[in-house]
Amino acid sequence: MRLKIDVELDYDIDGATDMLLLVQAAAMADQQLEYDNLLISSNEPLRAMPGADDVGVRCWALAENRFHATYQAVVIIDRDDVALASLGDTAPRLLPPETVPYLMPSRYCESDQFQGFLEQTFAGLRGGALAAALTEWVGDHLTYTSGSSTGATTALMTFANRQGVCRDYAHLLVALARAGGIPARCVSAYAPGVEPPDFHAVAELWLEGAWRLVDATGMGSARDLVRIAVGRDATDIAFMTTFGAATLNQQQIVVERIDQ
Repeated sequence: MRLKIDVELDYDIDGATDMLLLVQAAAMADQQLEYDNLLISSNEPLRAMPGADDVGVRCWALAENRFHATYQAVVIIDRDDVALASLGDTAPRLLPPETVPYLMPSRYCESDQFQGFLEQTFAGLRGGALAAALTEWVGDHLTYTSGSSTGATTALMTFANRQGVCRDYAHLLVALARAGGIPARCVSAYAPGVEPPDFHAVAELWLEGAWRLVDATGMGSARDLVRIAVGRDATDIAFMTTFGAATLNQQQIVVERIDQ
C-alpha cells in the first residue's frame, strides 16, 4: 500500500510564539518514507527531536504574527490486518519494561475507573479476545458526532455521553484496554477515507509481543494507517501545540491511495 499525504496549516499568531509540531510520518519498519518534505515558516532554525518511544519527530519552531507549514510525503505501508481475537494474553509481570507505563491511567484515559465495568461486561476475557470485544463494544456503542466533544473530554466523559470524534474513540478504547491488563497507547495517524478529512487518532494495543494498530471508528485499518506519533493520550500526540494564542486561517489534510 502506498499513500500520498498533503498537509497545509495556516494560522495567525499573537506576537512571537513557540510552536511544537507533530505532522511528519514516522519512519518505521512497517512504514517506509519514499518521499518526505516539511516546510515551516519560522524566525529561527527548526529544532527536531525524537517523538515518544522514538516514534516520529517533534519539531519546534518560532512563529511571529503568522504560522504557515506544508508537509508532503509518500509512504509505503508493509503491514497486514491481524485478527485480534487470535492473539494470546501476556501477564503484566512478563511485559517488556517499555510497555508498563501504558498500563497506567493518564489525564484523558482514566482506566482505573473502568474496572467494575470490565468485570461485569467482559468477565473471563483476556488478551486478544478481550481486545477484540472491547473494540467491537466501542464501535457499537459510540456515535461519531463532529463537535460533540472538546479538548477537555476524557474517556469517562465519552463513556457517559456515548458519542465523540476519533480521539474520543481512541481514548475510550485505550482506557478500557488498560483496565483489562493490556498495554495501550494513543496514536496520531494519517488514513485515507477519514470523514471529515483530518489528522486521525487510533489506538495501539500490545498483544503477543507487538503493538497492534486498532481503529475503533472503523474508518481505517492496520494496513492503511500511517503513524505520526504515539503517547499516553492526546496530550502526547497533538499535531500542534502552541505556547501562545493562535487563530486558524486554513487547515487541509489530504490522504490518497496511490496503489494497493
